[in-house]
Amino acid sequence: MNNRRPFDFNQIMPLSPICRKLILTMVVFWFFAIVIVEQFFLSEPYITEWLALRPLTLVKSFAVWQPLTYMFVHTVNPFHIIFNLLLLWWLGSELERLWGQRFFLLYFFATGILTALLYSLTVLLIVLAGGSSGILGVPVIGPSAAIFGLMTAYGIVFGDRTVYFLFVFAMKARYFVLVLGALELVLVLNNGFGGSQIASLAHLGGIVVGLVLLKLSPYLKFSGKAGKSKTSKLKLVVNNPSEDESDKPKYWN
Repeated sequence: MNNRRPFDFNQIMPLSPICRKLILTMVVFWFFAIVIVEQFFLSEPYITEWLALRPLTLVKSFAVWQPLTYMFVHTVNPFHIIFNLLLLWWLGSELERLWGQRFFLLYFFATGILTALLYSLTVLLIVLAGGSSGILGVPVIGPSAAIFGLMTAYGIVFGDRTVYFLFVFAMKARYFVLVLGALELVLVLNNGFGGSQIASLAHLGGIVVGLVLLKLSPYLKFSGKAGKSKTSKLKLVVNNPSEDESDKPKYWN
C-alpha cells in the first residue's frame, strides 16, 4: 500500500479520526466554556486563567495540569481558533494517515507538553539571569507549539513538497519550516521575551522539541523516504494579527 501520494489542495484532505476528535473537542470547549460561560456568566476569565500555562503557577502552586490543558484554550477571537485548527487539519490529517493514530497522538501531545516544560524552564532561567519577572505570570494558551511541531514533522516527512507561503511564495516544505523558524527567532530577538502577544519562544520550542522527538523516533527513516513524494499544492499561511494590548488580556498563543 502506497502512503506517499501527493496532497491535492483541490481535493480537500478529509479529516482523519484523531484530528477530527481533537478539533471537535477544542471547538466545543471554546464555544461553551470561553464564549458562553466565561463571557456571559463570569466576571473574570477564570477558566482561561486556571487552564492556561503560567510558569510561576506551574512551579509555585504545582499546577501540573497546565502543560496539557493550555493546548485546549483559545481566546474569544474566532480567528485564533480557526487558524490553529485549519493547520491541525491540513498538516495533522496526512501525518496521522502516514504514522497511524497512536504515534500521531503521542507526537502531538508530547510536543505540546514537553514544549510547555521547556518554555517554563527557559523563562525561569531568563529571570534568574536578570530578566523581568513579569514573564513568569504571562499565560500561554493554544496548541500552537504542538502545531509548530507538526509543521516541523511535515517539513521532514514531506520535505520535497511545494507549499505556498502567504499564498504567493512557492517553496519546498523543508525550507518553509526553516523560514518559519527564522521568523520566530527574529520576533523573539526584536520583541524580547515579554513584548509580544505571540509566544514566539514557545513556537521555537515546538520546532526544537519536534526535531528531537523525530530524531529519537524509529519512524524517522520511514519518514525520510516519505519525503521523496511528488509536489503538492498545500497552501500554508502565516498571519499573526496584532491586537490592542491596552484593552484586552495579554495572552501568548
